Amino acid sequence: MQRDRTLELVRKRNEPWDIVVIGGGATGVGCALDAASRGLEVLLIEQHDLGKGTSSRSTKLLHGGVRYLAQGNITLVREALFERGVVFANAPGSVAIQPFIVPCYSVWQTIKYSAGLKLYDLLAGRRSLGRSRILKRNETIERLPNVNQKHLGAGVLYFDGIFDDSRLLIELAQTAAASGASILTYAKLVRIEKRLTSPESRIEFVDLESEDHIEVMARAVINATGAFSDQVRQLSDQDAGPLLKFSQGIHLVLDRRFLPTDDAMMIPVTPDGRVLFCIPWHERLLVGTTETPIDRPVAEPVAQDAEIGFVLEAAGAYLSERPTRDDILSVFAGIRPLIGSSQKTATSRLSREHRIEVDRSGMVTIAGGKWTTYRKMAENAVDRAIEVAGLRSVPSRTIDLPIVHRSSEITDGERLCADLPYTTGDVRNAVVNEFARSIEDVLARRTRILFIDARAALEIAPDVGAIVGELLGWTEEKKAKEVEEFTAVAAGYLPRHA
Repeated sequence: MQRDRTLELVRKRNEPWDIVVIGGGATGVGCALDAASRGLEVLLIEQHDLGKGTSSRSTKLLHGGVRYLAQGNITLVREALFERGVVFANAPGSVAIQPFIVPCYSVWQTIKYSAGLKLYDLLAGRRSLGRSRILKRNETIERLPNVNQKHLGAGVLYFDGIFDDSRLLIELAQTAAASGASILTYAKLVRIEKRLTSPESRIEFVDLESEDHIEVMARAVINATGAFSDQVRQLSDQDAGPLLKFSQGIHLVLDRRFLPTDDAMMIPVTPDGRVLFCIPWHERLLVGTTETPIDRPVAEPVAQDAEIGFVLEAAGAYLSERPTRDDILSVFAGIRPLIGSSQKTATSRLSREHRIEVDRSGMVTIAGGKWTTYRKMAENAVDRAIEVAGLRSVPSRTIDLPIVHRSSEITDGERLCADLPYTTGDVRNAVVNEFARSIEDVLARRTRILFIDARAALEIAPDVGAIVGELLGWTEEKKAKEVEEFTAVAAGYLPRHA
């Protein structure tokens, strides 16, 4: 298995790594890919699975950010639209063009949203995915069959990118590994030490599978741990002050009957000033998101009852058949790490731009940002790490570096669920070729069944555990424990009744 080979390599290595990246989300894996493709020797360590945190819990959009345009953040939108185009060029098999329709209930709304989306087209330039246009009332109803027709006047059509965040992340990791990066999951950081007498940092982590403590040396360290960046910064420098503030966003997954079309719907105004998306995804309907300020990040965030009610109410106002809690197939929450402000600013107004900080030991922290701009964030972070550590300067190569796109290499097997396309072969492929080490890794971030239908995931967990256990040599006691742990996690994806 990949992890066993990587762990053996790490244990035997005596030389310092050029860069050790902490964090296996989009930014961390992006950093590993960027650095490895420059010819640097890179180790990435991740406490959980790749994408366990925010990177698997997005709205599945590769976009400039229509809402940021309304806030006047032209620079962020232009950069994100450029980076969206880079992802489409480098990973064409992993992304898709998604038509969106904005329902308009007054002439003023039609004029306003049409003008704004024309500017969105203009900022995309030659990387535009399609020209926006106004739809007449009848065409809007035809393309959004369940839209609320009362007072509906028109619609505005525009185009953006859609993707499976976990799938693209695994493909980025495979590309990084193929470029020479060593990727080690379930490796918990416990210590970072920089001695005045040495230009290198000593990093200690625990292999959570063997419980062995392992030390490595690094010429440069990049902290790409997302919502947990401040905690890692304090390991490196106890005097480091907080850099981030946090908000939680949730998504509901519903049956496609609530929007039986290949078009997505963008709800332009919600009571908290956000936009809401209803997007076809894996033959279901993904609806979100929210903006709930929270004090501190947790590894397994859970949707609050009030958030679920908010999304149902906001989406229901635009639908003829309104969804209820009984219609929810799955609900998931993610945490946004936002660059903080000294002022009392609503999290919805905090910047989605990224920031790089270098502490007294020389550790580079990359924080903030969004999925769409992961590549540029990684490039900036690696550039800074090279500068701080005095490494051999080589320009980034990721702007036109193709991303690995493989269909399952193990194609045989029986269906896991009657109404879902995944097979036992997909489970084996996840473990053998895609870094998966647990039932949750397979059901949440390789097949997405937990995100699509939490009850179905619970039903098949023992069968999946049997396959994963066979491949990884689990005892019966270990299999039972894994099922128990997955059941506890999956409970947070089940819709609760107020």
